[in-house]
Amino acid sequence: MNIYFIKRYPCVPIWKVCLVLFTLLIVTRSGYAQVTNYMIDISKGLQSQPVNLDKMGGINPNGEHITVNSEYITRGGIPIIPITGEMHYTRYPNQYWDESIKKLKAGGINMVATYVFWNIHEEKEGKFDWSGDKDLRKFIELCASNNIQVIVRIGPFDHGEIRNGGIPDWLLGKPLTIRTNDPLYLHYVELLYNEIGKQLKGLYYKDGGPIVAVQLENEYQHAASPWGLTYPGQPYDFTVADRDRSTTQEGVGIASKDNPYANLGNDHMRTLKALAVKAGIIAPLYTATGWGYAAIIPGETLPVTAAYAYPTWTAKRELSPFYLYKDLHSDPDYSPVRYKANDYPAFAAELGSGIMTTYTRRPLVPEKSLDALINRCIGGGANGIGYYMYHGGSTPVADRYFFNDEAYGYPKISYDFQAPVGEYGQIRPSFNRLKLIHFFINDFAPQLAPMVTTLPGNVAQLKPDNMDELRYAVRSSGNSGFLFLNNFQDNSKNHDLNAVRINVKVKGGVINIPETGGLNIKAEENAILPFNFDVHGTNLIYATAQLLAKGDDPANPYYVFFNPEGINPEFCFSKGNVNIKPITGSKTTTRDGKIFVNCITDKPAGFVLQGKDGIKINILVINKAMALRCYLQEWKGGRHLVFTDALVLTTDKSAEMLSTGHDQYNFSVYPKIHSLPQIDRGKLTETGTDKLFSNYAVELLPANLSPVFSKSGTRKLMVNLPETLPVGLNDIFLKIDYIGDTGMGFLDGNLVTDEFYKGIPWEIGLKRFIKKVKDNQFGFYFRPIMKGAPYLVDLPASVADMADKGKQTLQINGVTFTPEYKSVISFK
Repeated sequence: MNIYFIKRYPCVPIWKVCLVLFTLLIVTRSGYAQVTNYMIDISKGLQSQPVNLDKMGGINPNGEHITVNSEYITRGGIPIIPITGEMHYTRYPNQYWDESIKKLKAGGINMVATYVFWNIHEEKEGKFDWSGDKDLRKFIELCASNNIQVIVRIGPFDHGEIRNGGIPDWLLGKPLTIRTNDPLYLHYVELLYNEIGKQLKGLYYKDGGPIVAVQLENEYQHAASPWGLTYPGQPYDFTVADRDRSTTQEGVGIASKDNPYANLGNDHMRTLKALAVKAGIIAPLYTATGWGYAAIIPGETLPVTAAYAYPTWTAKRELSPFYLYKDLHSDPDYSPVRYKANDYPAFAAELGSGIMTTYTRRPLVPEKSLDALINRCIGGGANGIGYYMYHGGSTPVADRYFFNDEAYGYPKISYDFQAPVGEYGQIRPSFNRLKLIHFFINDFAPQLAPMVTTLPGNVAQLKPDNMDELRYAVRSSGNSGFLFLNNFQDNSKNHDLNAVRINVKVKGGVINIPETGGLNIKAEENAILPFNFDVHGTNLIYATAQLLAKGDDPANPYYVFFNPEGINPEFCFSKGNVNIKPITGSKTTTRDGKIFVNCITDKPAGFVLQGKDGIKINILVINKAMALRCYLQEWKGGRHLVFTDALVLTTDKSAEMLSTGHDQYNFSVYPKIHSLPQIDRGKLTETGTDKLFSNYAVELLPANLSPVFSKSGTRKLMVNLPETLPVGLNDIFLKIDYIGDTGMGFLDGNLVTDEFYKGIPWEIGLKRFIKKVKDNQFGFYFRPIMKGAPYLVDLPASVADMADKGKQTLQINGVTFTPEYKSVISFK
């Protein structure tokens, strides 16, 4: 650049050239001259004005109340934000339910939602089956033993991509009209509710049990499923009353207010609630899907919302509005709605944490889309988070048909949903990203839930295709709050937003975040930054790091922050009566009556904060890569953070560590512990010294697994199963790298697994199949991609090009076994 400049302008003095270059260098490095300022005004000091919903709530035997107001839910008088993960017990082997519930808990889930599918339990009229994988009571009891609360979704219509939406086939032949107050239909519903009531007896919140909510019906007067009894090429015949056919949709979406039978729909919901109560199904909360003008019971059911960014019921890929901030309390997604939104808290029950692929549509949901979606929902005022699905599964097979909704073109068995916890219990990257927000919500809900949303002035003009403007919002109470930032948009090429500063106008002045320079917000990233945050009596004016968790042990209180990718962590404290002592990786400066703490980003940093009360608070700052490896573990009445690549499942005095593909792994514990943990197998050693962490290494006996397989023709693959699951392994994952249309897996000639190719390898957990077949062999059949296939729009461009060049495409590239190791670490 210097040489070019001199040659182009030979008469310019060298000192001027140097001055220009030096100025460019300073501007580039500091970003000061390039900072883009954004302003948001909360100086009016908006406060929530909750109005109690007297017909909702309940009390348990310990005298603890659950109450609901128009803003949020409280338990024991403390505001909470439920985080609900959907898991269907009938879609997962019951011998692994406890392990799966522990996985949900490890991810920060504090409530489980599950459907009771009528047709699975009463496949034949009058013969209810609650055994084995259908044992609803056992599932709820396991949730209770893991301190997880439950929402039971009792139907009678469920949807859930199940045949007929859960309505039994035999009901089609009865002289009745479904999903109405038809007396004969209600007779059968009452029989169902009575059976469910027997299973749930004694498990309700009022009994000291985990059931805090019951969902009545699903998407009533909004959407439906087609009857499974249909013929190829025949138009769908939806599971709705004749009167509702014209207003029924195939999927979640926006509906019109023009439903002449709206009052009848609300009345039917009242009837269902009365039948549930009569059957003993009594909970503090009754919920109803409220999106798209669906029916609710005003004042008696909590309307819940949804957001699916990657739907398969649309004709093509579209940019969704679900990454733009809005006030969800007054303007729910998929509005118009049938209720006064401000009368109820914004409670999301179906946030698409993945999606089911259909034969014709197979979008791949990126992991960064999920925490971005939750950031936007919480920033928009949501005080309840619910995922559909959080844990995938495999749908059971009926005597005469498949329970998965074949009419809609879903796989016959697989219900993986690309969920954070997959069909075989495998942990996806989205699991780790979401838990960072979950930990934050669980620890700071009492402060966050009463906060109201403030939006910037440009929000009404901002459209999904505008990726150049900063997307941001604030939730605050008085002068204190959280700044929400989001730089993700689905089905779009995102880019970095560099050198941005957000100026938050509060009573008495403006908080500049950051005070000097700007933030660099990476493409597809999001952040939640606190301002005027009370840290044990000391005012944190702002932090360019995100709160992760805290420890309230009086002997060793701490706060843990992480810096979102690309953002340098800086803490700005009011000077006052505060003393800050750096420990490692941090330095302090004072200017303008404020104390600034800047931390390194390549490794953990720490400092001690001592306020006017004399209590010393430890502050740990880590980068996002390390935060993604974080789990919470409690023992000896205290809480510790465990950082590891393994999955950590908490038990009373120990932790089950599941390590996929690695017989050696490390873990670190914060705060430090002073006794060596014990391991049930392998070798555990302490590694090195550290000011912040206790560090350990684990070595396990390696499992040498080499799959034996053969091909039969061009479409069939035979894979030998291990005779037993080796000691020390929790599972073995079979991975088939292929390119094709569909894959089907058979054991002893029976279809047990299938999938629609989405551009990634097919992964199957084997532990549920080992020792359950005669010939110990898995047989797979694949079909090729045909030219012009409708789903090519969702596949990688290279695959679509390959398919367009030939009549058919099928490649089976490789087969691997990946062991999942299990060890138990005990803490004294």
